Amino acid sequence: MNLRRDVFQAIADPTRRAILLLLTSHSMTAGAIASQFDTARPTVSKHLKILTECELLQQTQNGREVYYTINAKKMKQIADFIEPFRQMWDERFNKLEDIMKNYKPEN
Repeated sequence: MNLRRDVFQAIADPTRRAILLLLTSHSMTAGAIASQFDTARPTVSKHLKILTECELLQQTQNGREVYYTINAKKMKQIADFIEPFRQMWDERFNKLEDIMKNYKPEN
């Protein structure tokens, strides 16, 4: 049975989030990604596998090297899901800010 990993469980891990941040500017090989962490390469490979299974990363073969790239469409789906929550918190913080601007402490 091939169970698909949950994208939110995948991005809950700080190392996987760091990998995603590394890949925001350009594609990288597993070795180049692993060199940025103080963990064993097989550990980073496991993180890459999870991110790939969740479709957050795409793999491209170039000769003997495999390059990892962010899947922008999948990241957009996550952003679209989170957007209503961000708007709700923005509204709440704006209301709090208005209250604090008008707050006059009693002497």
